[in-house]
Amino acid sequence: MKKRKHIENEILRTVRNWLILLLVLGIAWVLCSSLSRVGTTDTFVPMVFILAVLVVSLLTDGYFYGVVASVISVIGVNYAFTYPYMKLNFSIYGYPITFLTMLAVSVVISTLTTRTREQEKLRHEAAQAQLRADLLRAISHDLRTPLTSIIGSIDTVMNEDERLPHDARIELLSDAKQDAEWLVRMVENLLSITRISGTEQASIEKSPELVEEIVGECVSNFKKRHPDVPLTVKIPDEPVLVSVDAMLIEQVLMNLLDNAVKHAEGMTELSVDVHISGGQMHFCVSDNGAGLDPDIIPVLFRGQIDPADGKSFDSNRFRGIGLAACQAIVSAHGGSISGKNRPSGGAIFEFIIPMDMEDDEQ
Repeated sequence: MKKRKHIENEILRTVRNWLILLLVLGIAWVLCSSLSRVGTTDTFVPMVFILAVLVVSLLTDGYFYGVVASVISVIGVNYAFTYPYMKLNFSIYGYPITFLTMLAVSVVISTLTTRTREQEKLRHEAAQAQLRADLLRAISHDLRTPLTSIIGSIDTVMNEDERLPHDARIELLSDAKQDAEWLVRMVENLLSITRISGTEQASIEKSPELVEEIVGECVSNFKKRHPDVPLTVKIPDEPVLVSVDAMLIEQVLMNLLDNAVKHAEGMTELSVDVHISGGQMHFCVSDNGAGLDPDIIPVLFRGQIDPADGKSFDSNRFRGIGLAACQAIVSAHGGSISGKNRPSGGAIFEFIIPMDMEDDEQ
């Protein structure tokens, strides 16, 4: 499947490059033809085609298309815009200089463009490596607590079974179950980050999905986990389709809702608001709890360790890894995510997904 996608992407990239080359040279040709009819000189023609070669070199991949544009431009200028018109004459004075100039422009611009893209790729890879390192440092601490709790609870039940009251035994097993469920969600988040990290947006499987079904599935699962937590849901009245990986978007919503339950101290209201604005789908999860610590807002979605004191911002577990997974998933969909404090109290998390239905696997 990945090999097939890679081939398809290469074909699309090749088609795109040829279309850019033909379109830019076509525009240059039409422009020079139009100006030649109204002007008394054609000295501007080589400059227009040099500019066309520069644009082609900037917008296409590698050196090939810039060099092809140079060759076509030199021959085109010689054939259509140089006396004797509509005939090739390679003995014209200055012709080799024109050709070498265009060729040099295409090579230089292609080299600079290639180097810039390579530097961007290296920066992206470095950022992904830093993210993985931060996540590993965070989970090395956070995984110990639930595992120790599970082992301790089970050990107590096994060794003190006859002396433990029934309610105490149920409470210990319930705590172990909750910790085990948290570990499952942690693994799901880590798997999502691993799946997306270091790849392009085309790697995720997107398809048209009804927003109300995505939200409905998430809310249903949330109420099973937290039946006592009041949740208000607001979605568009009309059915709305958005091109996403439904399971990943449900995971983002569930992470944000779980995050509110675990960290919004004093919360009595929790809401999900989904609406369309500016051609984009907005998903908002808000609460009326204690709000966010201003110190952690800048690194809220990184799941990282505080370099100043070595303490994890994910001190209550799950928040750092869960929000880091949210960041990775939303970014892979071409969207953005943010968290801030509400003026009226509490916190609000919002992620935005483009409603692009043209191509399910861009």
